[in-house]
Amino acid sequence: MSDNIFGSMLEPENRLAAHRENLTGVKHLHRRSPLDPEPGQPILLILTTGRPVPYDAARCFYTTDGSNPAPASASVLDLNPVSSEWDAITWGYVRTWTVRLPPQPARTLIRYRLEARRADTGQWVAADDGSACALWVDDDPAPDWARQAVVYQVFPDRFYPGDGRAWNKAENLNDFYGGTLRGVIDKLDYIQSLGFNAIWLNPFFATTSHHGYNASDYYTVEPRLGTNAELKELIESAHARGIRLILDFVANHWSKDHFTFRDAQKNPNSPYRDWYFWKHWPDDYECYFKVRELPKINLQNPAARAYMLDAARHWLREGFDGYRLDFAYGPPHDFWVDFRRACREVKPDCWIFGEIIHTVPMLLSYTGILDGTLDFHLARALRETFALGQMSLAEFEAFLAGHEACFPPGHIRPSFLDNHDEERFLHLAGDDKDKLRLAALALYTLPGPPIVYAGTETGLSQERPMHQDGRNIFEECRLPMNWETADSGLQEYFRRLGELRRAHPVLWTGSRRVVHLDAAGGTYAFVRENADDRALVAINMSGAPRTLTVRGAGFRSATDRLNANRITVREDALEIHLPPKSGAFVCP
Repeated sequence: MSDNIFGSMLEPENRLAAHRENLTGVKHLHRRSPLDPEPGQPILLILTTGRPVPYDAARCFYTTDGSNPAPASASVLDLNPVSSEWDAITWGYVRTWTVRLPPQPARTLIRYRLEARRADTGQWVAADDGSACALWVDDDPAPDWARQAVVYQVFPDRFYPGDGRAWNKAENLNDFYGGTLRGVIDKLDYIQSLGFNAIWLNPFFATTSHHGYNASDYYTVEPRLGTNAELKELIESAHARGIRLILDFVANHWSKDHFTFRDAQKNPNSPYRDWYFWKHWPDDYECYFKVRELPKINLQNPAARAYMLDAARHWLREGFDGYRLDFAYGPPHDFWVDFRRACREVKPDCWIFGEIIHTVPMLLSYTGILDGTLDFHLARALRETFALGQMSLAEFEAFLAGHEACFPPGHIRPSFLDNHDEERFLHLAGDDKDKLRLAALALYTLPGPPIVYAGTETGLSQERPMHQDGRNIFEECRLPMNWETADSGLQEYFRRLGELRRAHPVLWTGSRRVVHLDAAGGTYAFVRENADDRALVAINMSGAPRTLTVRGAGFRSATDRLNANRITVREDALEIHLPPKSGAFVCP
């Protein structure tokens, strides 16, 4: 079985095409240093120019009052050429240009645009096809609670109908199964018992679908799921248990039934017409992945942007604690700068992270714009290593070492094993729950806040693969929760992991170092440590018992707090005795 998290980017020819595109013409791609500038720091902006035409000058227009950086009113700086390098893929030279924006005080909104001049025609060409750029200069890190979060993902229609209610008799996976917000309220004690202190709630707005990503009203709960009053009750009941609520927010598109789109299609003089991208009005318009049900929103239109920001402020005022941002690389970067500012004004400790299934440079470009991004790269490594066996432990560690060194500390990367758009981990693993336990152990002990998709902890799998006849059938991984057949042993394992994550802040504050790696034998161990605490994670992926000899871990005494495996403490080493396909969480 194969995994397909990154879609077309998995194909080498598509990666080559993306590489060529990024080094052709005039490109900025939001490259800057530092990525998240603090007050008083100069900001280095980076531009490249490449084939097929020559460029002999580059400049930057910028403003520091939040206004549009139009040439007539903006400050202007010339960029300096700093290097010329040969690129074997484009088979040409790529020139790099830089400029430093002057340091700015706190709470400065910089908007800027870069462009380069064609040497043959004298024409100035905007970088990135004129994509808008902005930076918010402030000392505004992600909230502390985000790093400590253990997140439970709830897909409302498939979670729980509510006490005393039965599932609907659905005829296919696109039907409504009958999960409700009342069902989520009724299961809050269960969620809390597993150690989760945050819930990511998939969309619940008025919609015609079971998934809710085609909302027609951003202020009203879909009646099938409940009422606005029940949503308020859910928020208050969760908060009473110390559980925060994260709303799944879609800014890139919404339903063609949204009142603004209906009016824009019918009325040639509609005030909403410029809220959308028309190829040929009224029936040919830009959509999300060519799905006509989902028209793309023009967030450069001030009224459309204001509408979206007002909706985001509203739900924070209603009690939500943050946002998971769907398809976050659809809207322009400068919209997210405004989004973050608007959200922080209402709730200074809100957590905002994006779904960006793309290259690492793209993820890094959101540093300081969002609080972080979902870690799809780690998810793929976990799935390939523990479910599919396509990545060796040595390759896994090489990935982790590079991955952890690449991202700045302020960029939080929530991590996961599966979600509502991917094959269930257990399905990928051939329904081998030992593989799931090992992957979950890694998930909970690596730095990013762990996210568990409801059902992963109960042993929920799927009947058929998602990828059928060249299409992705996402509904395959959205079966309703298996409450009556839940694996209590697996639930207890996740409960223990949650308990360990809460009890050891070193798991979200400490460094990580490898202390044992035997890829051929299938064994691996790393230490998480800081000045106050130390924990060791040991893994045996093989089908036979193994004894790991670990030196240099710094333990004078040791106990496995996860599975109570036997550990022998020697003068210079630990001997950790692990059954087949099992792990240990070792503490002094």
